[in-house]
Amino acid sequence: MMLSSPCESAKLVRVGGTRSLFSALAVAVAFAGTVFPAPAQTPLRVAAAADLEPLLPPILEQFQKATGIHAEATFQASAALAMQIQNGAPFDLFLSADLGYPKKLIDAGLADAAGTADSTTPIVYARGTLVLWTRKDSHLPAPSLDLLRGQDLKRLAIANPDRAPYGRAAVAALTSLKLYDTLKPRLVTAENISQAAQFVDSGNADAGLISLTSAMTPRLSASGAYFVIPRDLYPPIEQGAVIVSSTSQRIAAHKLLDFLLSDPIQAQLAKGGLTPVK
Repeated sequence: MMLSSPCESAKLVRVGGTRSLFSALAVAVAFAGTVFPAPAQTPLRVAAAADLEPLLPPILEQFQKATGIHAEATFQASAALAMQIQNGAPFDLFLSADLGYPKKLIDAGLADAAGTADSTTPIVYARGTLVLWTRKDSHLPAPSLDLLRGQDLKRLAIANPDRAPYGRAAVAALTSLKLYDTLKPRLVTAENISQAAQFVDSGNADAGLISLTSAMTPRLSASGAYFVIPRDLYPPIEQGAVIVSSTSQRIAAHKLLDFLLSDPIQAQLAKGGLTPVK
């Protein structure tokens, strides 16, 4: 058997190295121009009170265009959302229709308002308004306090006062008017304020004590009329926000809160039926 000379061995090494280089170049050429998808961004998860359902989706779209942060909202009664957060639901931000439920989460160590002067108090981002709404094709007269006092009203929709701040406001207003005991048998109780609006809009109730945000939607504006319940008949509906303590997106949550409190968005909330805090 003939042994290779040192020069021949060197040639073989060089050839082998060249083949490896060609293989690497071939792989590089094969993937040239290929666009690999970026890792999917985890959306900012917002637990939002039901009265925000007509208003928040377009605001979240504007927020994404301004910041690149994608946020998704779940709309339910404030009490239901607070309970979910207590049970470990993976929300980052809680926008309640009152201050009570977010304050309970703060007291339990499950949320905070960090970045504010008092991190133990929810951030007030808006105030709500209670209205009496009826359909235009209803047999009832125009909505007013007299309508609540009359005998023509057979079914009055309200949100569940044990779960929804607007429901508590409705009970408080009826109590202030000394009408609660009279109207209690006629109450149709919904899970949240959006469902209360659906009840009266669909004819399952003759009238409804609902949020101004619901009454001002295009559908209800076209099909009905509303009367603003005097604010001195019920406690203020101050809507509070907190950041969920377990969030991994604290910076993004703060950016959304700042966005909600900005002058243009506060003006947008006002057009939709919420009272700005600025």
